Amino acid sequence: MPDDVKSADIKEFKYVGKRNPRPDGVDKVTGRAKYGADLLLPGMLYGRVLRSPHAHAKIISIDASEALKLAGVKAVVTRDDFKDLPKAQPPFGPMIHDAADVTRNIIAREKALYDGHAVAAVAATSEAIAKKALKLIKVEYEVLPHVIDPVDAMKDDAPILHEDQFTVGVEPKPSKPSNVFRVMKAEKGDVEKGFAEADIIIDREFKTAAVHQGYIEPHACVANASEDGSAELWCSTQGQFNFRAVCATVLGMPVGKLKVTSSEIGGGFGGKLPVYGEPLAIRLSQKAHRPVKMVMTRDEVFRSTGPTSGSHVRIKIGAKNDGRIVAAEGVLTYQAGAFKGAGLAAAIGCMFSEYDLENIRIVGYDVCVNRPKVAAYRAPGVPMAAFGVEGVINEIATKLSIDPVDIRLKNAAKQGTVNVSGIKYGPIGFIQMLEAVKAHPHYNAPLGKNQGRGFAAGYWMHAGGMSCATLNVQDDGTVNLLEGNPDIGGSRASMAAMVAEELGIPYDKVRVTIADTASLGFTLFTAGSRVTYATGMAVVEAARNAIKVCCDRAAAAWGVTPDQVKWEEGHAKPASANVGDFAPMSLSELAKKAPMMGGPIAGHAEINATGQGPAIGAHLVDVETDPETGFVKLLRYTVFQDVGCAISPDYVEGQMQGGAVQGLGWALNEEYVYNAKGQLQNAGFLDYRMPVASDVPMIDTVMIEEPNPNHPYGVRGVGETPIVPPQAAVINAVENSVGLRLSELPMSPPKLLKAIEDGRLKKAAE
Repeated sequence: MPDDVKSADIKEFKYVGKRNPRPDGVDKVTGRAKYGADLLLPGMLYGRVLRSPHAHAKIISIDASEALKLAGVKAVVTRDDFKDLPKAQPPFGPMIHDAADVTRNIIAREKALYDGHAVAAVAATSEAIAKKALKLIKVEYEVLPHVIDPVDAMKDDAPILHEDQFTVGVEPKPSKPSNVFRVMKAEKGDVEKGFAEADIIIDREFKTAAVHQGYIEPHACVANASEDGSAELWCSTQGQFNFRAVCATVLGMPVGKLKVTSSEIGGGFGGKLPVYGEPLAIRLSQKAHRPVKMVMTRDEVFRSTGPTSGSHVRIKIGAKNDGRIVAAEGVLTYQAGAFKGAGLAAAIGCMFSEYDLENIRIVGYDVCVNRPKVAAYRAPGVPMAAFGVEGVINEIATKLSIDPVDIRLKNAAKQGTVNVSGIKYGPIGFIQMLEAVKAHPHYNAPLGKNQGRGFAAGYWMHAGGMSCATLNVQDDGTVNLLEGNPDIGGSRASMAAMVAEELGIPYDKVRVTIADTASLGFTLFTAGSRVTYATGMAVVEAARNAIKVCCDRAAAAWGVTPDQVKWEEGHAKPASANVGDFAPMSLSELAKKAPMMGGPIAGHAEINATGQGPAIGAHLVDVETDPETGFVKLLRYTVFQDVGCAISPDYVEGQMQGGAVQGLGWALNEEYVYNAKGQLQNAGFLDYRMPVASDVPMIDTVMIEEPNPNHPYGVRGVGETPIVPPQAAVINAVENSVGLRLSELPMSPPKLLKAIEDGRLKKAAE
């Protein structure tokens, strides 16, 4: 397998790039797969959490004495059962890991900081008893003023969430506490000079609501602590190794004393990266000396786990009359929730990065408000920024009478482009993608009355990071592969395909196991579109290590040197006719003879993957708007994306379609709705309006395969990119259907109807 994969090579593979059966498919469709809430242990207790009904309140006292007297209650935990950990100190990296914040988020200490903030937890012999016990816990609150919107939270008279938080990234260092945790900046070139050269400048503001990832499976875990100080945790997670590290820190345990096993996962999209009830369940198990299961209700998922940030975004772009962009500026104000850490770093690094621009300036504000701490949601932070950027570019194209694809072709990033983060691109397929859009039948299909077509592009720099893999050849020649990433989007199939391709054995001879934290070296979470790229590299290296063992064994058997043996089509063969007339030895033959030839055959890899490449997509959508009701009907949708090499095309298409659907919901319906007291009003799927099958058309996909030369199979991350363009594309289509410029998400029917009526009034006045 050549290290530098070309586009033509992809078609030559036997399993890579083919639509292979999903290894976990049968278990999932028959119900055998075990999800977070499916585990039952002897003597297991049921944990429940008492949550604050207030958006902001000082906790004066907690009295659990009556709850502990209730028959069947075995343990109660409060803030007193968790040590107060030291806060992280600057300088802060792009990702913030603050154990003090984690501890205060899993259970409130001095104050409850949002509606749904955990205050106490109980473990009882039944859920009914646990629920009854919660009502017996007496909490005395002093209700404080709250703030929900990040712009309001930045005002001088806003209630302060954290008296010890002083804004980072400004000079001189502030002397007063602030809800603004930090100010982030990025700049390239001379922005003022660029705007001075511009023939047209568009300066607009945009607003997006907080939205939830909407995974179907709620958070669930089972904890079992032992008297020797060790504990086991089974949970629905996107990263068992990260959960082990965080839980051990919060609980004051040695990492080696905690074993974490990931269950099958019923959706995550970034929302199952943080810990919530897991440390509570472990502490309850330690106190009760029995296993404890905790499963969130849907209400708890919405009120207490992280949505993405709501945002206020200002975008200013200057261009020449021919459409060439000469300056771009962005100001991002993101809500972080009750604790610092909005997705600003990714937004800043990605928002202009599909374009080859000389002059860029971005400022971002990370603002705490009385809402749940935000969590990652598929390209965290980027869709909100892209909504503004793409909206302004579409407006410039309209004002200059330039085709929306052509203006992007004029400014498209290419090999050698350097983005605002200083990353210089290798091969990149954006131009090929845009050309594919123009050539697609959808792009020039006719539209009817009240119909509009929208277009937008989006960028994500997928992750690399640490991954481990171990490959064991069984005595019948089958292979068991251990890797450390929970399978969310079909990664077992992709890993099996790469192993089968490397070893030259049938795909169904490879079994992939998701290892627990005691069975494999540290592997970073399933997030950032990193798994097929980074863990795939580890899997390929492990397979090649096993091949080396096989060739060494064959060389020993034939009495030749290892360099005189090659591996081809699943067999060890003489490297040339000069080596000798030896019969090829298959993997299964070598495995059978392993006891007499040096022992078991295995390969392993421990890597920190780098070299990830840009992943760019473009979305095309047609809508029909009812001017009397504001209802938007989706007519047609096509997703274009540079995927590098689609290891498993079925699942790549699924990622592209899934991201589009989530973006549609974000654009048209989804939002958190709070009342005047800061209490969430739509904490359930009935009132939180996610798209269902009847809401969306069939979504076509077009995969551009410009291989990433840094991966043995040319992989680029896929999962994040598809949620970046849809919000801008859908709103652009709605704008074109009603002849108005829109700037707020979601553009739900009442909001759109008001915009249409305001537009009518404006025209009448003119």
